[in-house]
Amino acid sequence: MANVVLEFKASAGDSDPQSRPVLIIGQQANLQQVNWSQIQGNLQPVVSKEIWQGALSTLNPNPTDSCPLYLNYATVAALPSRVSRHNSPSSAHFVSRLVRSCLPGGNNRCIIMVCERSDVFASSCAIARAFPIFSRRSTSSRRAEKKHVTVEFVIVGQENSSLEVSELECLSNAADGVRLAARIVDTPCNEMNTDHFLDEIKAVGTELGITPVIICGEELKQRGFGGIYGVGKAAEHPPALAVLSHTPEGATQTIAWVGKGIVYDTGGLSIKGKTTMPGMKRDCGGAAAILGAFKATIKQGFKDNLHAVFCLAENAVGPTATRPDDIHTLYSGKTVEINNTDAEGRLVLADGVFYANKDLSADIILDMATLTGAQGIATGKYHAAVMTNNEQWETACVRAGRSSGDLAHPLVFCPELHFSEFTSAIADMKNSVADRENAQSSCAGLFIGSHLGFDWPGVWVHVDIASPVHAGERATGFGVAFLMALFGQASDDSMLKQVSPLGAATNLNEDQMERDCKRRRLV
Repeated sequence: MANVVLEFKASAGDSDPQSRPVLIIGQQANLQQVNWSQIQGNLQPVVSKEIWQGALSTLNPNPTDSCPLYLNYATVAALPSRVSRHNSPSSAHFVSRLVRSCLPGGNNRCIIMVCERSDVFASSCAIARAFPIFSRRSTSSRRAEKKHVTVEFVIVGQENSSLEVSELECLSNAADGVRLAARIVDTPCNEMNTDHFLDEIKAVGTELGITPVIICGEELKQRGFGGIYGVGKAAEHPPALAVLSHTPEGATQTIAWVGKGIVYDTGGLSIKGKTTMPGMKRDCGGAAAILGAFKATIKQGFKDNLHAVFCLAENAVGPTATRPDDIHTLYSGKTVEINNTDAEGRLVLADGVFYANKDLSADIILDMATLTGAQGIATGKYHAAVMTNNEQWETACVRAGRSSGDLAHPLVFCPELHFSEFTSAIADMKNSVADRENAQSSCAGLFIGSHLGFDWPGVWVHVDIASPVHAGERATGFGVAFLMALFGQASDDSMLKQVSPLGAATNLNEDQMERDCKRRRLV
């Protein structure tokens, strides 16, 4: 999969399956709406209309099913006929699974995705997840030729016109963003330390014509970034805060995405065990998702100010490592007594969100992180955990998850009950909870929000993607599609506008909307 070139086309063109193997995917009801003339060029002469119709009649998805049409060269696969209200109508997770398990081999292959127009974006991102880039297998390094996979969408339903060039460009950029994020997360720390991550940020900046702002090493300490510096000071490669900024003319509000970029998390002196440390290369998943989403979003055009803030550090063990009992002063000016060096993500993000508020004057701040193992207990392996100070944005996040395929579900937001978990006798707060059985994921998010202040008038959204950032031993690129959809209304792109969570403000009266228009305009 590492050397696969993924192309989205309005028409894949005619080809014998023996020359170009093909996989056709869709819900059974959608597959039955396809006219034979729309797909015969990809199946003939080895698959006839009768074989196609016979295969459709044998499909019995529970939740999925597949049927070979001709040896290993042509396959049709059915998605679940129905999904629950907390799943994506696109069945995005099943799309990825079917592509991985059913796509025939070969150097030149074709996927025909049959779906409604509203599911095109989520389906394309799901397909991209099935083709990770990173690999260090010796056989892959010897393989020079690129494999090509062409993706064609057959649109059914009322809006069944073919995809336009601009829409295909959006799908391609989104897929590239997903695969970029997954590649960074899959890459081990000996190849993706903080300096390497900065190179990735600079590369994206060069492609977009943006020069990043970088605060690194001892400069972090001098400027008061006690969270980022304290976490990363013991590592060979210094910690850093990096910012990519898109500031178009006519922008009416400022948005900041803040990503946790812990390139490796040993746990620090509160060290992880031999079974829990492997996989901690993925602790930069939030920053990776924000980089992939920022690249794709800006390429499609974005009307408002958008800043991507990357909080980069390696939580290493060494003579200068932060100790439990140490007290750090964070960028907000608040003091934190460290009682768990393995609760480091919230420290770097606290600096990041306050920087977004103070230095970038952001109206909307979203932080994304692989923050807590408890997230997987709270919302599971497929749904990110979302917490926000704004009920309307909570609803919008859930809707964006369903429309993008990057599912999300709310956490409890109740600082008056939970923030006392961080009480310290000698500092403003501790960095880890007293009671680990009391809404751990919510409390971790509240720590970050507390540095903005719970009465901060802007919109703050916290997204914990600890479990969905990977499936098995592979990264998913989770978060890219979610961010593109959530902020789609500020995009110049028609497809992103379509998947954005519109209409959430329709029940507010005019006075409420006028008083709070800046906070709610995107949704």
